Amino acid sequence: QVQLVESGGGLVQAGGSLRLSCAASGRTQSLYWKAWFRQVPGHERELVARINRNGEDAYYRDSVKGRFTISTDSAKNEIYLQMNSVKPDDTAFYLCAADGGLHSGLTPGDYLYWGQGTQVTVSS
Repeated sequence: QVQLVESGGGLVQAGGSLRLSCAASGRTQSLYWKAWFRQVPGHERELVARINRNGEDAYYRDSVKGRFTISTDSAKNEIYLQMNSVKPDDTAFYLCAADGGLHSGLTPGDYLYWGQGTQVTVSS
C-alpha cells in the first residue's frame, strides 16, 4: 500500500505562484507514474501533469504548459507541482496520484493511489 498526503494549497492572486507538495509513504519503490490532477465541482477530474519516477517523460496539459512544473524527489519520496503565473481558471481541488505504471498515466483510471487533495483558489 501507498499513502499520499498533499500540502501547499491555498489562496493566491492571479499572476502569483504556489508550490504543491505530495509526500508518499509505504511501498513507494513500486511507483512509476506520479501525477497531479485537478477537479472542479460538476466537471471531470483532469490530468494537470505527470512524470515518471526518474523525473523524466513529463506530460502537461496544454493550459498549464510553460507555467507549471512537475518534479519528484525520490530520496524524499515527494512529488511537487510548481505553479507560476496562476490564473483564476486554475482554481480547483488538486490531487496527487501515483501508480506502478502499467498504463500510460494519462487518465485517472491509470492510478491506484490518490491523496486526499488540497484546494487551490486563484483570485482575480
